[in-house]
Amino acid sequence: MVKIITAAYIMIGDEILSGRTKDENLNFLAENLTKIGINLKEVRIVPDDEQQIIEAIQNLKNKYNYIFTTGGIGPTHDDITADSIAKALNKKLVINQKAKEILINHYGKDNINEALLKMAMMPQKVKLLENPIGAAPSFMVENIIVMAGIPKMMKLMFNSSLEFLDFGDKILSKELKLNVTESIIAKDLSDLQNKFPDVTIGSYPFIGGTSIVFRSFSKEDLDKCYDIISDKKYEQ
Repeated sequence: MVKIITAAYIMIGDEILSGRTKDENLNFLAENLTKIGINLKEVRIVPDDEQQIIEAIQNLKNKYNYIFTTGGIGPTHDDITADSIAKALNKKLVINQKAKEILINHYGKDNINEALLKMAMMPQKVKLLENPIGAAPSFMVENIIVMAGIPKMMKLMFNSSLEFLDFGDKILSKELKLNVTESIIAKDLSDLQNKFPDVTIGSYPFIGGTSIVFRSFSKEDLDKCYDIISDKKYEQ
C-alpha cells in the first residue's frame, strides 16, 4: 500500500508579486519535500492582504496533508501572517510565552519593545520552529507550517519542522533525453500515459531535442515506461 502525503505552499508578500524579491524558497521546498516523500501539489502567491491569506488557508487546509507558508512574520505593520492564520482557524492570537523568553534571552530584557514582541504573537497551541539566526522562532499550528521568507531562516525553520511531519513513500524518477522534437514522440507518450496511468510522464523540450521525465511510486512501471520509449528508433 503506497503511503501518499501531499502539501501546498503559500508564498505571502507584496514584494514577491511586485518582483522586488526573487523567490528562492520554492525550489528548496519542492526538492526537500520530494526527498522525504511529501508531494508538493499546489503553489499560491498571495499579497500581504488578510482576507486573501485567510481564503488561501481555508481553501487548502483540508485539501492537503500540510500547508507550508513563507513571509509576513516579522515585526512591521505589514507582517500579518500569524494574525491571518489565527483568524482562518478561528483561534485567538496570543503571546507565546516560550517564544517571548527566546526573544528576551536573545535581545536582552531592556531592549524588548512592542515590535519585537509582535514576533511572539501566535495562534494558540503551536509547536515552535527554531530560528538560530534571528532568534525569533516560527511555528506549526495544526497542519500549517509557518516560516520566514528570508531563505536562510526559512531553511532552518523547515529543518526544525521535520520532527513534526509524517513522511510518505518517495516518488521515483527517471529521465530520458532524445534528439527529436516533441511532436515526433507526442503520440507514443500519449499512448504510454493511457497504458500506465499511475506514472506521471513529463515532456520538456530543449534546443535540439526533448527530455522525458517519468515519475512513479512503482519502480517496475517506471522501468517499463522508460524501456518502451528508449527502445524506439526515432528520426528527426
